Amino acid sequence: MNRNKLFLALLCLASGPLHAQKSLYHKGWVDFNKNGRRDVYEDVTQPLDKRVDDLLAQMNLDEKTCQMATLYGFGRVLKDEMPTPGWKTEVWKDGIANIDEELNGVRNTPKAASKYTYPFSRHAEGINNVQRWFVEETRLGIPVDFTNEGIHGLNHDRATPLPAPIGIGSTWNKALVRRAGETVGREAKALGYTNVYVPILDPARDPRWGRVVECYGEDPFLIAELGKQMVLGVQGQGVAATLKHFAVYSVPKGGRDGNARTDPHVAPRELHQMYLYPFRRVIQEAHPLGVMSSYNDWDGVPITGSHYFLTELLRQQYGFDGYVVSDSRAVEFIADKHHVATDFLDGTRQAVEAGLNVWTNFYTPATYINNVRELVKTGRLAQATVDERVRQVLSVKFRLGLFDQPYVPNPRQADKTVHTPADEAFALQANRESLVLLKNENARLPLQKSQLKNLLVVGPLADNPDPAISRYGPSNNPVTTVLKGLQAAAGPGLTVQYAKGCDVVCPGWPDTELVPTLLSPTEQQGIADAVAKAQVADVIIAVLGEDDKTVGESLSRTSLDLPGRQQQLLEALHATGKPVVLVLINGQPLTINWAARNVPAILEAWFPSPSGGTAIAEALFGDYNPGGKLPMTFPKSTGQIEFNFPFKPASQADQPIAGDPNGGGKTATNGPIYPFGFGLSYTTFTYSNLQVTPSEAAPQAPIEIAVDVANTGPVKGDEVVQLYLRDKLSTVITYDSQLRGFERVSLAPGEKKTIHFTLRPDDLKLLDRNMNWVVEPGEFEVLVGSSSTDIRAKQTFVSKAE
Repeated sequence: MNRNKLFLALLCLASGPLHAQKSLYHKGWVDFNKNGRRDVYEDVTQPLDKRVDDLLAQMNLDEKTCQMATLYGFGRVLKDEMPTPGWKTEVWKDGIANIDEELNGVRNTPKAASKYTYPFSRHAEGINNVQRWFVEETRLGIPVDFTNEGIHGLNHDRATPLPAPIGIGSTWNKALVRRAGETVGREAKALGYTNVYVPILDPARDPRWGRVVECYGEDPFLIAELGKQMVLGVQGQGVAATLKHFAVYSVPKGGRDGNARTDPHVAPRELHQMYLYPFRRVIQEAHPLGVMSSYNDWDGVPITGSHYFLTELLRQQYGFDGYVVSDSRAVEFIADKHHVATDFLDGTRQAVEAGLNVWTNFYTPATYINNVRELVKTGRLAQATVDERVRQVLSVKFRLGLFDQPYVPNPRQADKTVHTPADEAFALQANRESLVLLKNENARLPLQKSQLKNLLVVGPLADNPDPAISRYGPSNNPVTTVLKGLQAAAGPGLTVQYAKGCDVVCPGWPDTELVPTLLSPTEQQGIADAVAKAQVADVIIAVLGEDDKTVGESLSRTSLDLPGRQQQLLEALHATGKPVVLVLINGQPLTINWAARNVPAILEAWFPSPSGGTAIAEALFGDYNPGGKLPMTFPKSTGQIEFNFPFKPASQADQPIAGDPNGGGKTATNGPIYPFGFGLSYTTFTYSNLQVTPSEAAPQAPIEIAVDVANTGPVKGDEVVQLYLRDKLSTVITYDSQLRGFERVSLAPGEKKTIHFTLRPDDLKLLDRNMNWVVEPGEFEVLVGSSSTDIRAKQTFVSKAE
């Protein structure tokens, strides 16, 4: 179908008589401003800058300010599923920058339920109808950018679900994350979304923080590498990716969340090397079209009101050329929480002057839009500043092709391209690769079905679907819980029983973590019932951890122990003398000291997606060999926090029992339960023949590294080969070592592969005493191994002076 016929076909879906709108659509172009001629901005053959300039010159203040705000979709701010005559009296009669989460059927929001959410083709048609209103009913016809979330699958009813980001981080698989991005982008495009809020690039340095579950991990290099692949995947499908949350967002004081999310205690050098590093690299290497500004401050200045962050760093230093959208309430917080603006109006001025393009909040955009109009009319905000902010928004819309093809060209195709059988198979593989084997004493796993008759699955997460369906991912997909997965995989001759044992939390939680209370008769009975069933079981699978009500946005914790009565349940099961396997369903590292010492086998599953129960059953029965690695350190106690990787020399070293009077005396808990990069396998791997070339490198020269890795065990398995770099002597204190390369490789028994890495100047740089990025001359040590502490080979090279 040619373009002209396509537009005419799309018009058939519109309300109103066809003849009234027919003249807008021409072969190869749309008469957006309805003046009967082809303007420069309507001409696909014209350069981007000329098209933007032409459109901007035709816009009045009302139209410009409407391109500076978000309209939340149906069920949040929009009250109508489809355009109504009343829209002509709303502020968006002059257009809007973007509409967020339009008709996506977001979970646990009954008022957002819509007949246009599913089937997928109906949603594409619904988006087209909304888009058509803005094209045909506003003066200049500026199309809308339809935004949505997508951190572990597109946030849409029945889209392809992926594990929580902390699980994706555990895969350490760049190719898998690239495909995840391609899946999210392809589904967004088919459904009519043009911009996806993904990935989260915040280093999760404090495990108490509730949003750890939504991050790739604690290490900036790991985050940058995976985030880059996600952006390339999404934008390769013609959809914008918007990074979040810029910046210094993930270290609130004390790990506290919600309204307390402010006051990060981060030194300037750490700011750049740790928290800005993923953003800088992803912006420079993947060129995302969007960035979300965070609502915290740094060093007393709100990020969303900071010219340094939103303009000097983001645009001038990093080269970002998309548009900046605020996190919800970020502009309001400039006055309401940070108290550096007299009111919302003054906060609006600060944000726009700092570099904010688009405001977002969960109420009508009229207030913000009118703020900008008043500021311009009263001379408090320069018209040129508004023009520049609008120019950046329009540029993204042109680059997305919205002025060339504003509609989903074939809505029916969405039914064939969203959540296909191939997508479902990929989601299962992502769940498999996110699994991390933490302990396997005496080869307790995998379980041998032929040697078992009775299996007991117990715990409040054993048959709980909630962690598989979270706020920022797909909704309404059927969930295979751990219980269902084991039942399906058990086969004839193996009976799988179930006991809940206890709830995720207990009455009075979290106060009961401070002042323990006696178990109620009901709680005692629940544990007793589980113990009774355990008496006749050959093996107990305890599925414990957290649900989406105990970890997530605005759900920070002061303890990292198993919540509620789960520890008592685990100890009671262990006391039966039957073998216990612990499966963790959780969103953050937990202080599982007792389990690490007493339970023979522990499998970390994080928050899997709906097919997670199948992947877990495969791993427990040996049909799949877990190969994931921890993207975060597991501390022994919250008293050790901050305890993470990378770290400065001696900052996390064991305190000696005796010796130097300034350093001796065993008064502290030392070491992690499990270090960064840790993960076991059902097989074994050996490293050999590490080569670093050249041994003396000229300035700016790449360093080539090769190492042989062999599977020396009995079964196929995945190893994540990790490369760390240590600067032996420097003018400022550097991290003890830094991750600078990783590769997940699958090896059959007896198979050997050579893994290659390249170190580039950026990998060697530090911020010197004058805060300049430099590669200092001297000796560097390359460390290659299976985790940050399990180093199998080392070699040095020298970087020469310029």
